[in-house]
Amino acid sequence: MNKPEILSPAGNFEKMRAAILYGADAVYLSGQVFGMRAAADNFTLDEMREAVAYAHERGVRVYLTLNTMPREYEYPELEKYLEELSDVGLDAMIIADVGVLMLVKKMLPDMEIHISTHANASSAAACRAWYGLGAKRVVLARELTLDEIRAIRQNIPEELELECFIHGSMCVSYSGRCLLSNHIIGRDANRGMCAQPCRWNYRISGYEIEEEKRPDCKMPVEEINGETFIMASRDTCTIEHIPELCEAGINSFKIEGRMKSAYYAAVATNAYRMALDSYLSGSYEYDPRWYDELLSVSHREYNTGYYFTDSHTDANLASNNGYIKDKAYLATCTAYNAESSLAQFTQRNKMTLGDKIELLTPGKIGRELTVTELYDADMNPIESTPHPYMTFYMRADGEIKVGDIIRAK
Repeated sequence: MNKPEILSPAGNFEKMRAAILYGADAVYLSGQVFGMRAAADNFTLDEMREAVAYAHERGVRVYLTLNTMPREYEYPELEKYLEELSDVGLDAMIIADVGVLMLVKKMLPDMEIHISTHANASSAAACRAWYGLGAKRVVLARELTLDEIRAIRQNIPEELELECFIHGSMCVSYSGRCLLSNHIIGRDANRGMCAQPCRWNYRISGYEIEEEKRPDCKMPVEEINGETFIMASRDTCTIEHIPELCEAGINSFKIEGRMKSAYYAAVATNAYRMALDSYLSGSYEYDPRWYDELLSVSHREYNTGYYFTDSHTDANLASNNGYIKDKAYLATCTAYNAESSLAQFTQRNKMTLGDKIELLTPGKIGRELTVTELYDADMNPIESTPHPYMTFYMRADGEIKVGDIIRAK
């Protein structure tokens, strides 16, 4: 039986801890340079060393995104960066550019190489070519159907791994190679600085569109048969199709979202962990509550990406540009006393006595609770938790574990 890994986003240390606690087999992160999410918190070299040690202690692999397309003048800096990375202990590097790949092979010959989705690998021939250049894994283009992925799996070496995005934001451009951000405000998406203008709010003025906060930046727009097509894609959600994804021969299930919250990393990882474990148990039964969990995080309209539709005929555009907001993330458990049934929490948003809340524990669906007792750090009774990051205590029926999350009902 194919046993894919759950690969979760780690935009910073907090998000990485959440992903690992809630079931990630591996995480992917970036340093301060040469990664495609420059606006994420990302990791300094010292933080990266600490993160790798933390993950390895828990049996979790760490992959570094090195997936921009550097210009000629950047290669001296890249060489210096690779020298600094040589003792970090990374398990693999995710690379999109063949020049970067060759430099990594030269400087770090033992480094495992994964080919980024930005390399647009869409065929077995492309995968075999990357394999011939030393790749251990290829992250396939997001535009492929499941049938195409099956065909690729059947026509590549068995030891070459395939990774696919199974959840999270899609890009309106082909495999993320977009020029829109650079065109509008001079921030190059292919160098890690995407401003996500495809998600901005636009309005039509005559035969032009303008963004609500940039009225002087007008773009001509053409109306065809009474319709105007804008840009934002739906989010991918494949929680209902874990058996098909496993049986297609995908080795790594990748969750998008290094820019999103620790709550997102925890919930998304947890839902797919439960679904995959159910399949691997041999007695799989789809639980619609897994999907409900994924509805609780910030997202746009869900769809199954291009796994079951043709990207040439269905652009997978959202009908509403806005995000569907997540349930409020209220607190995280930092200690628990079984004898007194008191749990210590760090506050993330305010809650009040009498509130209906949900407690999320790794490997389980959120369970409903009512807030009946709250205490401040000195164990004085309080009626609410109004202060950001305050320490407070709560008593509740049933065990609470360190790392458990409280969210609004």
